[in-house]
Amino acid sequence: MSKRTTALNQYEHQQFNEIAAWKDEEPGVVSNVVGKALYPLTWLINKIIPTSAIQAVLEAANRIAELSADENDIRRDAGVSSIEEIRKVSLDKCDELANGVHNWAIGLASAEGGVTGSLGLPGLAADIPLTITFALRTIHKIGLCYGFKLDDERGKQIVLGILATSGANSMHEKVAALATLHQIKVIVRASTWKAMEKIAENQFTKEAGILATKAVAKSLGINMTKRKTLQAIPIIGALVGASVNGWYIKEVGWAARREFQEHWLLDNNKFCFPN
Repeated sequence: MSKRTTALNQYEHQQFNEIAAWKDEEPGVVSNVVGKALYPLTWLINKIIPTSAIQAVLEAANRIAELSADENDIRRDAGVSSIEEIRKVSLDKCDELANGVHNWAIGLASAEGGVTGSLGLPGLAADIPLTITFALRTIHKIGLCYGFKLDDERGKQIVLGILATSGANSMHEKVAALATLHQIKVIVRASTWKAMEKIAENQFTKEAGILATKAVAKSLGINMTKRKTLQAIPIIGALVGASVNGWYIKEVGWAARREFQEHWLLDNNKFCFPN
């Protein structure tokens, strides 16, 4: 049984359909053929930057990303006095704000990838932590564009869920990440975004178990290694680094945008999930 909802306007209906299409897209990772052909390099990269290192980066980088995701420019551009007010701004305005953040992040990540990529294999040690931090900051910043702060344990799990979705190595991993994000929306239905601390400490953490930092780090490590193997070759590393980083942040940004579009629609009673 569903709650009564407000009819979607033409723009919202288009975005609703595009959210559904995005969920059905196969993860766009580098083919296993490339990974097998360059196995010695992928093995070496995994030794230099193991899963444990990526896990440590995730734990530290999320806080850095949260602190660096300044909200003043978002509030100014939206014409509101608080981030929460943005949830009542039109969806096309939110998308406009997110588009600016997204494009800026792609450009910055591409530039960083070009610099570290020119250093070949040694540059990867700096590039991967920076790329992950850019990705996390992009998620936080895009969340602000739709009126959602991600500055508590619940927010951390949402960030990890979006990162897991965008960095999935298979449709199975993507579906699992989306299922956990869906559970977050179910909880949101039962309470307000700001009044969920007890739920976050109990039910929420159980439902979000598959998005534990260690599990996300493992998946992300595989994904990053596949993407960045060619970056370890100095002659082409700069070009590959810029291209790979730009494309990765593009995917992360779209995952965040689709997720927060859906949150916005739900928050405005534009559609709902079945009980």
